Amino acid sequence: MSINVENLAPCKKLLRIEVDAADVDATFNDVTGQFRKHAQLPGFRQGKAPRAVVEKNFGAKIQEEVKKKLLQDAYQSAMEKENLKAADYPEIEELQFERGQAFKFAATVETEPDFDLPDYKGIKVKRETKVVGDEDVDAALEKLREQRVDYKDVDRELQRGDIAVVDYTGTSEGKPLTDIAPTARGLTENKNFWVRAESEEFIPGFADQLIGLKAGDEKTVEVNFPAEFVNAELAGRKGSYEVKLNQVKERILPELDDEFASSFGGESLEKMREGIKGDLENEQKYQENRDIRDQLVKHLMTETKFDLPESVVANETRNTVYDIVAENQRRGLGKDVIEQQKDEIFSAANANAKEKVRAMYLLSRIAEKESIKAEQQEIAARVQVMAQQYQMPMDKLVKQLQEKNGFAEIQEQVVVGKVLDFLQLNASVEEVPAQA
Repeated sequence: MSINVENLAPCKKLLRIEVDAADVDATFNDVTGQFRKHAQLPGFRQGKAPRAVVEKNFGAKIQEEVKKKLLQDAYQSAMEKENLKAADYPEIEELQFERGQAFKFAATVETEPDFDLPDYKGIKVKRETKVVGDEDVDAALEKLREQRVDYKDVDRELQRGDIAVVDYTGTSEGKPLTDIAPTARGLTENKNFWVRAESEEFIPGFADQLIGLKAGDEKTVEVNFPAEFVNAELAGRKGSYEVKLNQVKERILPELDDEFASSFGGESLEKMREGIKGDLENEQKYQENRDIRDQLVKHLMTETKFDLPESVVANETRNTVYDIVAENQRRGLGKDVIEQQKDEIFSAANANAKEKVRAMYLLSRIAEKESIKAEQQEIAARVQVMAQQYQMPMDKLVKQLQEKNGFAEIQEQVVVGKVLDFLQLNASVEEVPAQA
């Protein structure tokens, strides 16, 4: 077999491959023999029909199978001999196939990048340590109190921290906001809307101007929509709202006592505080380790530069765009706003995809060099956790993963996690106090 390789781009090759006529004939003989072995033809016992009869009855199928086998074997052999690893499926062209003649074809394929690994042992990183104190536990308890908040109608002026129940209609430069941002109904007009009387609630500065009003009062509220406002059509504009205060509601927080702890399944407030402190310490440790891993990957990427396969980056960019669009839709952005931001979304997704793909190749290369692999029990454990998270029967989840090639992704996740464990274990870690 002869192979000629042409470099089309740093990660793109054109392979011209030729298989000798003798090997083509040998493959025909092998495939015909397999068909003969399993052929059931009238007048002959299975496997006993003459070769000529088998070829006459299965000629087209034999030829197709021979072509398929020659193509697969020759392509795979050529990639191995040239030390190339495919990043995507090849594009096959110029195929010449005839019995008794050489088998020829051209394969255009994107390949994994070729690069030298930097030193990945002893990387210097910093662990920002923080001692979980009583003030952290107090803050966590306050968040839990907020989950049990109650509301009481009060006949008095609105105070900071109260809930204002309001009707409002907005304009900008005399034009209704509903015309400017038709998909942002909740921002342009509303009835019986609950807003907490705090500076940054809803639209910055909106609720501040309601403090001191009583139920039934009306007021014109002037606002400046931030340049980075969630709705692009309103961002940077000046707005004016005609507001009517319908009700004032006082927020009633529960007392911090054993009864409160019991409502969350705790034995006592003291035991609850101990449990919260333990959770916060575990979370702090997790954050410290995640920060160290980010530093390790960033160092490797700074030390290594290489080109990336365009198709792999394109696929990852598409996935990232999908995630960004889905997240924007969950935040309430309309399709027209997302369409206006499509260039920015694509640019951000492409940059993110390149970073992710580059990191993947670096970590995969380290895994290969250190013989780090995913064991079956590790994959099974990950699938079990997923089944619990999704509250899905194991057999149903396994079926979905098989249909979507999900096990390969899980295997990659396990390997990446083990590589990061390896890098962290071999890193030079300096502990420093966390910045306030």
